[in-house]
Parts: sequence; structure tokens; C-alpha cells
Amino acid sequence: MESSTQPDAHDPTAENDAESTVLDLTGCQLRDLSSVELPSTLTELDLTTNRMTALDPRISQLSNLQKLSFRQNLLNDDSVRPLSSWDTISGLQELVFRDNQLKTIPDVSIFKKLLVFDVSFNEISSLNGLSKVSSTLRELYVSKNEVPKMEQIEHFHELQILELGSNKLRVMENLENLVSLQELWLGRNRIRVINLCGLKCIKKLSLQSNRITSITGLEGCVALEELYLSYNGIAKMEGLSSLINLRVLDIASNKLTQVNDIENLTKLEDLWLNDNQITSLDNIAEAVAGSRESLSTIYLERNPCVDSSTAYFSTLKQIFPNIQQIDSQIYA
Repeated sequence: MESSTQPDAHDPTAENDAESTVLDLTGCQLRDLSSVELPSTLTELDLTTNRMTALDPRISQLSNLQKLSFRQNLLNDDSVRPLSSWDTISGLQELVFRDNQLKTIPDVSIFKKLLVFDVSFNEISSLNGLSKVSSTLRELYVSKNEVPKMEQIEHFHELQILELGSNKLRVMENLENLVSLQELWLGRNRIRVINLCGLKCIKKLSLQSNRITSITGLEGCVALEELYLSYNGIAKMEGLSSLINLRVLDIASNKLTQVNDIENLTKLEDLWLNDNQITSLDNIAEAVAGSRESLSTIYLERNPCVDSSTAYFSTLKQIFPNIQQIDSQIYA
């Protein structure tokens, strides 16, 4: 019997020939790429979850490359430095260094068409270096680092998503020029005051797990659709009545005693109020009058009003005719 000429199914190069455009080596635990062929036609190279400590210089010759991911490797500042001179791949649009060992923002100024840049889950202590990142950027991810200040972001006029959660930020600042920003994620920081610096285009805002005690500062954000404020120190619902496009409001785990200022929100679908100090359901119907038809999910568990009301579920079902979920109880 003749020996098979088919490639080994476990060979990472098995499906990559001269016409290949995508090479996914996720989870191969490679220390380097010496055993891997890199076709010149590649447009995407995914090296997620390997053990690389250096960049293979052959990548610098992949002139068609648009997406490059080194997520979850062992790269440090020195090992990514060669990237700054890789002119041949200057057309790169997506670059991911998420979950490595970086301490500074890499020099990626050579990439003039960059749309997505991810350096989350590293050890970066400053945003210094972002000023060199192309103004074409649409998505920037720097979560789970050690960043204390929002800086060098003013030139990102095209930016749509900014993720700075799980850092050491105390102040919301330098957002004025981010006129295209639609999503701002700042959860798990040390922010005390909401300040969107005049921006009114944001659709999703997360400030969970900060030190906020007042919701004021959002009145002009009429485009806002999702607002996440759980795990703060908010005692009063205010500044919400103008957010007419709001669909999701999460204000769980705060210090609320009443539901206020949302009676005009006719598009509200999800309302999270659990783990507060709301004592009664008496005014709930009036408080959410505008969203009685639209509301599909409400969380109120672990409030005093739940403990004291034997008709809790039936009361809420009467108020909200289209309700699909009350706390963990789901209705078909």
C-alpha cells in the first residue's frame, strides 16, 4: 500500500498553501514560528495563546497583512521594538498585544491605517506614546493596566470605542475631540465625578465600580442607549429624564431609596435596581410610567421592598404587561 501524501492533521501549516490569506495558530503553544510557513499572501495572522518571546522577522515581509494578533503571549517592551521599522506591513489595520508583558505603549507610528489597537491586560503605567498612534484609529483597548491619567487621546477624531476599564483613573478628561466616540468603558477605576467634556454622541457608557455619588453630568447625552453605574455610592436617581433613547439602565448595588427621574424613558427595556435600599413598590408604576410597555427585564432583588411584599412578582407583572424577566425568574 502506498504511503499517504496527505499532510498531518495536527500540522499548523496543513491548511496553508501559496494562496492562503488567513493563518490561525491559536492555542498551539509555540515558542517561535520556525516550524511554520508564512505564505506571502497572508492578510490575517492570529498567534493567540502561544509562548512567544520575540517577533519573527518574516512577519515584516507580509505586505498584504491587515490583521495581526499576539494575544496572550510572553512579549515585553524590548521584544516588540522591531515592529516600529516594519515598513512593508505599514498598511496593517488591526494590531493586538492583549495579555502580554508590556510596560509601555509600543511605537506603532508606522501604521498609518490602523483601526484597532489592543494593549489590554499588560503592565502599562502610562498612556504616553498614544500621541504617535494614527488618528485613523476606531477602537482602542487599554483595560487592566496601571494607567492613572487619560492623556494623548485628543487626536482620535475617528475613535468609536475607548476601553480604559480596570486602571487607576481618577478623572474623566481630554474627551472633547473624540466627536465620533460611541462606547466609553471606564469600569473599575477611581472616578468620583461624571464628566463627558461636552460629548453628546456616546451610546454606551460604563462607570461600574468607581466612586461616583451623583449621576449629574449626563443631561446632554441624548444618544445614550446603555448606561452602567452599578457598584458606586449613588443615593439619588437624577439627571436621567433627558436620556430619551436609553434602553439599558444598570444602577444596581448603590444606595438608592427611591426610583426617580425615569418616567419619560419610553424605550427602556432593562432596569437593574437590585442591591439597593428601596423600601417600597408604592410609586414604582408612576416612576416608570413611560416604559411600562417596553420594559422586559427588571431586577429589584435584595431591596427591602422585596422582603416586605408577599405579592412582589404579581405586582410587577401587573405593572409591566410585557415583562419577560423579574430578577432570576423568567417568563415565557
